[in-house]
Amino acid sequence: MSDAVMRNFLFSTNAPRATILIRLLVGAVFLSEGIQKFLFPAALGVGRFTKIGIPAPQFFAPFVGVVEIVCGTLLIVGLVTRLAAIPLMIDISVAIITTKIPMLSAAGFWSMAHEARTDYCMLLGLVFLLLVGSGPFSIDRRIEPS
Repeated sequence: MSDAVMRNFLFSTNAPRATILIRLLVGAVFLSEGIQKFLFPAALGVGRFTKIGIPAPQFFAPFVGVVEIVCGTLLIVGLVTRLAAIPLMIDISVAIITTKIPMLSAAGFWSMAHEARTDYCMLLGLVFLLLVGSGPFSIDRRIEPS
């Protein structure tokens, strides 16, 4: 991929002004969840990763926490928004696969749907940001190639 194409992908946006609302919502949820992995490691960090069977939880819980903090912050300020959305899409997909899919067989569709509502909203918000970019109220717009 050429430098111009990569730069265009990273910074260009034709998203509406209201995109900032999606960035703030999705970014704040990930930022908060990342911080909480460090504040409450038994419930939301290493302990949770151990409980749901994530391998090497002592490595992956802090790693995921840092990814959520960094990428959540990037979404909030609107810097390399499309790029920041990609690791978060992987993050939330793993969360759905490891926690919500097992819940489907254990507790049924409606219990799973209730528990998964935030995950699905975050995933769709990230897909939206990947497709449209960060919008006019962003750092990306200030450095967008002409």
